[in-house]
Amino acid sequence: MYEFIKGTVDFVGPEYIVIENNGIGYQIMTPNPFAFTKEAGKEICIFTYHYVREDLIALYGFKNREEKALFTRLLNVSGIGPKGALAILASGEPGQVVQAIENEDESFLVKFPGVGKKTARQMILDLKGKLHDLVPDYFPNLFNSDEVAATISQSTEFDEAVLALKALGYSEKEIRKITPELKKEKLTTDQYIKKALQKLLK
Repeated sequence: MYEFIKGTVDFVGPEYIVIENNGIGYQIMTPNPFAFTKEAGKEICIFTYHYVREDLIALYGFKNREEKALFTRLLNVSGIGPKGALAILASGEPGQVVQAIENEDESFLVKFPGVGKKTARQMILDLKGKLHDLVPDYFPNLFNSDEVAATISQSTEFDEAVLALKALGYSEKEIRKITPELKKEKLTTDQYIKKALQKLLK
């Protein structure tokens, strides 16, 4: 229904961003909302997917069409809903996901929240050999971000990252395991999320 929305980034939270366009604020769920922190107050173009179900109507947003296409293909896999597809994309390394599917690496796929052995096997059956068009050069740099200009305390940045990880489906127990390593560095929220996901997927 909506291919994309151009507007100003009005709000960034752990689960979604708000894009203001002509006086209307669109709540858009994204894989890693804090990747948009540096664009707060700026006009951006975000590619959207309008999800409609009996008990849910929502907008999901992505930085490019390739990311959106991978999201829609993941939705076609039995056992994967929007939240699970977002968690997979939030890793920042979709290329690894594609490679795992092509190599039938179930042990990698089950590390994502909500993905068990049955779902991992279904991903491989449904998507193997069908994702080669979704691995352009953009994948390695999907969520690289510059240092956020505004100086925010480390605790606030870290707490925001924890909220985002919980929103993706990771448990407090899983997050606590990697907390000591994460707190060794002062990072932006987006960088904390990316580093946390890399550790959770090891």
